[in-house]
Amino acid sequence: MKSSRQFDTSARKLLSKVLGRKALFVFLLLAGCLAAVQSASAQVIYSGDKGGFTLAAGGTASGYQVQFGQQKLIGFAGVVDADTSRRFGVEAEGRWLAWNNPTQIQVKTWMGGPRYHHTWGKWQVYGKGLVGIGQFTFTDNLAHGNYLVIAPGAGVDYRWKRRISFRVADVEYQVWPQFTFGSMTSVGVSAGVRYHIF
Repeated sequence: MKSSRQFDTSARKLLSKVLGRKALFVFLLLAGCLAAVQSASAQVIYSGDKGGFTLAAGGTASGYQVQFGQQKLIGFAGVVDADTSRRFGVEAEGRWLAWNNPTQIQVKTWMGGPRYHHTWGKWQVYGKGLVGIGQFTFTDNLAHGNYLVIAPGAGVDYRWKRRISFRVADVEYQVWPQFTFGSMTSVGVSAGVRYHIF
């Protein structure tokens, strides 16, 4: 009978082959973020107390300058933020850029990572460091590839009502270090709305 160590090693090898190293890294990162969210949600402090944990989800419209072909693409993103009262949290986002696009280039990214935030009244500023997978579809859908993406960024939110806030501006600088034609960058700005679940 195989030991649990042998089983774990075999499972890891199989998972690495199926998903690839980059996908496995992103999967483990997001799993860690989810575990942190679940752990923190078990310790939520009610609104009558100071501190606690917040979870917000929302959507944004995005405009990006992509270095490959100097394309200016428009799209949208879904964003989830899990924050603590100690100013640290995690962010996960999925972004689709597919419009304003005469050459039919498309860019999709799925990323997650830590964020740091500070609140003054109804305003919140934040910085983030995301990592994940980017899928790039080349001109006229001739080919596509999956790449590692690293994306530092920062932004400003405005709390309009108890449950609703506006993402006034989110700036992100993406680095695609293993892109087919050499390292590529893109920079973009997003704005949208967030709903505070708790």
